[in-house]
Amino acid sequence: MYLLVLLIPIALIVFWLIGIYNSLVGLRNRREQAFADIDVQLRQRSDLVPQLVETVKGYAGHESKTLTDVIAARNSVVTATSIEDKIKSDSQLTAALQGLRVTVEAYPDLKANQNFLQLQQEISDIENKLAAARRFFNAATKEYNTSVESFPNNIIAGRYNFKKEAMYELSAEKRQTMEEPPSFKF
Repeated sequence: MYLLVLLIPIALIVFWLIGIYNSLVGLRNRREQAFADIDVQLRQRSDLVPQLVETVKGYAGHESKTLTDVIAARNSVVTATSIEDKIKSDSQLTAALQGLRVTVEAYPDLKANQNFLQLQQEISDIENKLAAARRFFNAATKEYNTSVESFPNNIIAGRYNFKKEAMYELSAEKRQTMEEPPSFKF
């Protein structure tokens, strides 16, 4: 009888700790799945970049630095392996594509080219999907980080190497671009 009174609280504590561990594993996996969604969008955008660059080359061949920057940034996205590397290389590609958009403004014939317009529309669509995927990833990361840092989960998290993870933040250039008012030239 005394043994049963002692074993029941111990069993409840063990099951409670198992529940915490399984919850942390589920949150970590949800975060990784959220990044997998971002990765799909990054790959689709990366697949469109060479087509976009080739189209622009026909009209703006002397803008080789801009085009080289876009291709180099695209290649870094494709070869990145960790989440942190992909976040960094995505920021570089976003900045390079912004530079390409500025270059395109100087070529009215290019802006009227159907192939270019279609590629630009597809990239714009992917950018919107990426923004939504980033929001979901950040929500999953925030939920995971909150769980990892909350008591008593932090005890289990520390013991089994669950650590706080980075959010998907905009690059400094993108934040600066968003903070600056648009300029209009007539």
